[in-house]
Amino acid sequence: MDSLIKIESVNKIYGEKIKTQVLFDIDLLINEGEFCSIIGPSGSGKSSLLNIIGALQRPTNGSVYIENNRIDQMNDKSLTEIRKNYIGFIYQNSNLFPDFSVLENVLIPFYISNGSPSKKNIEEAKNMLEKVGLKERINNKSTDLSGGQKQRVSIARALVGDKKIILADEPTGALDSNSGKEVFQIMKDMNREKNITFIIITHDDSIAKQTNRIISIFDGKITKDEKN
Repeated sequence: MDSLIKIESVNKIYGEKIKTQVLFDIDLLINEGEFCSIIGPSGSGKSSLLNIIGALQRPTNGSVYIENNRIDQMNDKSLTEIRKNYIGFIYQNSNLFPDFSVLENVLIPFYISNGSPSKKNIEEAKNMLEKVGLKERINNKSTDLSGGQKQRVSIARALVGDKKIILADEPTGALDSNSGKEVFQIMKDMNREKNITFIIITHDDSIAKQTNRIISIFDGKITKDEKN
């Protein structure tokens, strides 16, 4: 079976005059439907790796494939299409627009890509909000929500458009323990129900232990890769 994500000999160096290398010869295969965590201390290269997988940054050298599409050699327009068709993002802070309703926040990807959402897009967004337990909140402003509810909105926004890959950077880091558990359970449910591939950066060992695979990074190198 071909891997959904394939990374071969990837290095990442920032800077021109003063160069800082943050990733060293990374090789990684991730199959469709995996539920992975990436762990490691601050500055170890976790976010750089996630951004390269997410077509937000290019590696300095090496190759990156998403479903047999080699993305490290694509132009910016093609990378935008890859993100649009394959990848959703969840961040530590939900990054919602405060003057928009919950439904409008979930529809943001369609406003960006299509100019305006279709009726089908709106129905999909409503269904996704129902799945994350916010059916009764679709017309509320995001400022009316708790931290956990805001993060559920960001999950719904990441999932609309039938994304195959969700990249989550500390998605529970800003939440209290109960809200964090609820948000994490939603991601697990979506992984199981829709076979969506999740890659989650976390500093929380208890979160990592609940994923099916733990990838450890230290000083820009993968030091351990183990299945749970």
